[in-house]
Amino acid sequence: MAACPVHALRGRLRRVGLRPTRQRVALGWLLFGKGDRHITAEKLYEEATGARVPISLATVYNTLHQFTEAGLLREIAVDGSKTYFDTNTTHHHHFLIEESNTVLDIPGSEVSISDLPEPPEGLEIERVEVVVRLRKKAAPRRPASAASASA
Repeated sequence: MAACPVHALRGRLRRVGLRPTRQRVALGWLLFGKGDRHITAEKLYEEATGARVPISLATVYNTLHQFTEAGLLREIAVDGSKTYFDTNTTHHHHFLIEESNTVLDIPGSEVSISDLPEPPEGLEIERVEVVVRLRKKAAPRRPASAASASA
């Protein structure tokens, strides 16, 4: 029984204080069965629907937030308009490729952060997350003289 991935997932949910309901186990299987990944609620809902898991988008959102609160996921908010959930909960940062809305990991050791401001009285910094936005390089422009010579 211990080698059964579903049994292990149920145990993992119990250890963080979540009851392993059928829907949590099904979503957990989709989330964690493919290694480290960054996923939106909408994409997970599509995967669940494709796997014939009877579930609503609201339940997917609720489950993702429960998993995040329990420490099973990290939430990555981008512009307040798009939220990704990361199955890798270790300390790291992210690249965001804007054209494709793809999120990639940057190891925490590759980003140096210094001179943070003092937090207001009674508060402490929990963590700092960096999102580096990427885009494809523009095609190099030909010099005006080369463009007119070819005409």
